[in-house]
Amino acid sequence: MSDPVTFVHLTDLHVGNPAVADDHLYSDTSATLEAILADVKKLVPQPSFIVASGDLTNRGDEASYNELKRILADAELGMPVLFALGNHDRRDGFYPAMLARTEGVDAPYDHAQVIDGIHVIVIDSSVPNKIGGSFEPGQLDWLKAELDRHADLPKLLVMHHAPALDANPDMEWESLSIADTEALRQAIQGKNVIGILSGHIHFDRVSNWHGVPVVVGIGQHAATDVLWLHEGLRMLEGASFAIGTLRPSGLSITFAPRPATRQELHSFTFKGMAEVLKKYEAGNVAAE
Repeated sequence: MSDPVTFVHLTDLHVGNPAVADDHLYSDTSATLEAILADVKKLVPQPSFIVASGDLTNRGDEASYNELKRILADAELGMPVLFALGNHDRRDGFYPAMLARTEGVDAPYDHAQVIDGIHVIVIDSSVPNKIGGSFEPGQLDWLKAELDRHADLPKLLVMHHAPALDANPDMEWESLSIADTEALRQAIQGKNVIGILSGHIHFDRVSNWHGVPVVVGIGQHAATDVLWLHEGLRMLEGASFAIGTLRPSGLSITFAPRPATRQELHSFTFKGMAEVLKKYEAGNVAAE
């Protein structure tokens, strides 16, 4: 690769159905996404592609995905947009609305594409009615086979749940499971993985995970107050997207936050986490 390649990382769009009130939607995510896509169109040079690393919608219903499609169509981006699925997404809503697919709607959405010399690999870490992430049987085999393809190209992984940074089972709700984190580490060992793009936790974070940059974004719904993490989750007004550039020297990431007041939108302590998880696993996909 001789010339730099630029791309945009979106995450946690949480687009809702504009015809239905949702008390677990804390901001006007449609307006935020429209404003961010307008900013993306101002970038020079224009990005080669956009990745959206999950929680595309807040409820996972077809109407919300149709709203997402409307926003993207109105933006007239002129570049590929690659989607991952997160814990707020529903495969049976995503497939019919976004891909016009009516068969196999329970299957994980794993896919890959080579764009301007970057092998982008998207793997579905979502688990129905679970906040944390893991892989289903067969997904790691698919990933290993994909990693062996285009061996000469740098590989960019996209998944909603970032690998676990610590082996703490109490925190698996915020990441990929510990077991699958280790399996992922073994799968990518020795491969030219330039980075992993994720979301889920709603704050900007870059980690050096066994030598691989793991980039997590705030997203477009609300921002986690990182100064309050010792108490629980406090969501503030805030949104951001990331601009990635792959140069011969490596990957760089620039965060582009939206102007925000940091007004509190929602909060709960970790003492209430067990109840949140219980509601979520009962099928209330917006319980967090």
